[in-house]
Amino acid sequence: MKVRVRFAPSPTGGLHLGGVRTILYNYLFAHHHGGEFVIRIEDTDRNRFVEGAEQYIMECLTWCGLEPDESPVKGGPFAPYRQSERKDLYRQYADQLVASGHAYYAFDTPEELENMRKEHRKDEYSAAQYDSRTRLLMRNSLTLSAEETQQLIADGTPHVIRIKIPENTTVTLTDMIRGEVSFDSSLVDDKVLMKADGMPTYHLAVVVDDCLMEITHAFRGEEWLPSAPIHVLLWEYLGWKDKMPQWVHLPLILKPDGNGKLSKRDGDRLGFPVFAMNWTDPKTGDVNMGFKEMGFLPQAFVNMLAVLGWNDGTEQEVMSMDELISKFSIDRVHKGGAKFDFEKAKWFNHQYIQQTDDATLAALSRPFIEANGVNPGEELLLKVIPLIKDRCTLLSDFWTQGHFFFATPELKEKAAITAKWNDTKVQFFTEWAASLTNITDWTEQALEESFNELAATIGLKKGEVMLPLRIMLVGGKYGPGVFAIAEVIGMEETVKRVNSALVEIAG
Repeated sequence: MKVRVRFAPSPTGGLHLGGVRTILYNYLFAHHHGGEFVIRIEDTDRNRFVEGAEQYIMECLTWCGLEPDESPVKGGPFAPYRQSERKDLYRQYADQLVASGHAYYAFDTPEELENMRKEHRKDEYSAAQYDSRTRLLMRNSLTLSAEETQQLIADGTPHVIRIKIPENTTVTLTDMIRGEVSFDSSLVDDKVLMKADGMPTYHLAVVVDDCLMEITHAFRGEEWLPSAPIHVLLWEYLGWKDKMPQWVHLPLILKPDGNGKLSKRDGDRLGFPVFAMNWTDPKTGDVNMGFKEMGFLPQAFVNMLAVLGWNDGTEQEVMSMDELISKFSIDRVHKGGAKFDFEKAKWFNHQYIQQTDDATLAALSRPFIEANGVNPGEELLLKVIPLIKDRCTLLSDFWTQGHFFFATPELKEKAAITAKWNDTKVQFFTEWAASLTNITDWTEQALEESFNELAATIGLKKGEVMLPLRIMLVGGKYGPGVFAIAEVIGMEETVKRVNSALVEIAG
């Protein structure tokens, strides 16, 4: 059977790192086995639906280079790929479960449910479940006659359909990462399968859709393990046990200290993004920073996520997409959670920046430079990129590390010049600036030679005037070779910056 995997996000907000990694592992597994990767939108919870979230998810996939074979946008043989557009087909399976005695109608009001949870709780710290212990105390088709039940339905009484979890049963599944996992049915409640609005819940819809779309492997986060017995039972009750996909419950991505699942709050608190791309909350207008907008290359982002909980058994960390597809296997996915390390994420980005050609980097870095009100010419940008790329970890660094190439900088570290300033240095820089107009070979080498010769003539050591020159041209104590900077910014700008600095220092 051909491998078919799916990622089925709910369009309720930004795409978290954990979600992107689940997408990635689906993608790698499918492509490794020559299979198909499907995107299915699980939008049955209309109360949590957020306008624009689906489009955002698809844009994230495109940026990451994880294009699906089938999706709501691309279509495919199992369309439609939005559960809201498949609404009519779920009811028949819910009714089938009721008819076979594996589900039942429940007419309880919100107030009745709340009273049950309070009155029958085991202790003061927990609410009671709707399960084998309480279901016969409630208003449902197990406690009502068939006539009463049908009359309530005919009258349009709001109701849900719940699965009937068996008592004293051990439900077992085999997970490709964790091996055999067993659950005590007494700890599982009778989950709602069909809501009062006629929409299915996740539990029913995911099983029906996975069967009808011929999904062979179901990847999801380990936080879904508690729901697994419900899904295993549904596969059995619907007569599809032989079609049930192989389960893959992925470990969590943990906070940097390892204490719990990584959340948006952790990113806000520690200063790093947890979303693939910027996500603007439509309710509050708050913008949540994404890896893309921070200056990450998608290849670096994907590579970082791939090895966050998986490795190929070697010391190699930087891998192309083709290498990841070739090497990926479930048996190398770790059972335990992986701590997120933002410094390591930046290390990956730095590696990819170094590997990327200058023309591509010029195009990628341009938006970050233009965001500062500067629009450099292509020729200038291609001269600057190779001089500073080894200093850049993020694409945004091409501005912070090279802004002085594009605009005259402020003399922010003037004190470092004036601390050892004297008339001899004034003379040196005045004469050198004047001599620059006579240099016909405006190259790094020619500039350094003229600088060295004049320093020796006046009686200064080169080291005494190199730092002042750097600060005059850059504004601070950083940047690539100072004569390489002068070569790029040109004679007129170099002379202007030196003379302006002399005036500011004298003042």
